[in-house]
Amino acid sequence: MNILLKTLLLLSLWPALALAQATVWNEIKGELKIALETKGDPTRGAASFEQCQGCHRKDASGRVSGAYPRLSGQHATVLMKQIADIRAGRRVNPKMEPFIDDHVLTPYEIADLAVYLQALPISPENGKGPGAALAKGKQLYDKDCAQCHGVQGEGDAAKFYPMVAAQHYRYLLREVQFIRDGDRRNANPDMVSVIKPYTILEMEAVADYISHFAPPKK
Repeated sequence: MNILLKTLLLLSLWPALALAQATVWNEIKGELKIALETKGDPTRGAASFEQCQGCHRKDASGRVSGAYPRLSGQHATVLMKQIADIRAGRRVNPKMEPFIDDHVLTPYEIADLAVYLQALPISPENGKGPGAALAKGKQLYDKDCAQCHGVQGEGDAAKFYPMVAAQHYRYLLREVQFIRDGDRRNANPDMVSVIKPYTILEMEAVADYISHFAPPKK
């Protein structure tokens, strides 16, 4: 490719590249940074969560069907980042958008909501998998997942790795499929590459195994 063609190609791509860079900069320097630096108020967060209870339930335990995840006990940093990603279009979630739009929640209120949810007790009564492939699931989890999500699925708040313990099996399976197939656009690239070759049976096995983790002790 000659210099002229390269230049024209770069010029044609420049708007998209600039937008992508601006999006990343906004994530680091914008409302996510504000939320992370805010000392959230769980009392205000409880009030904000009232509009979410219809889907995530009053105790934030989600739905066994997998339609809505458990949020109780999740790391506040993870919740803040996921909300920021949905608002910025990095993660598609049309059902949540009306409830977390910037006209509904400020970055400060995102912090309130996140610290409230993090402090909620985690019930062990999550939707568990069939238990038919736990040995295979453990093998896959120990090899591919434990380094980031923790040996017992506790996650890592500092690195935005979610707690996956006590999450619903059907939700875990759906999200693993979304990540593998590129439908969850804010997924960690390392995770995408790791699970890209997974078969449906392997995804079912690892989701099954994770769903049987007990809630982390606080």
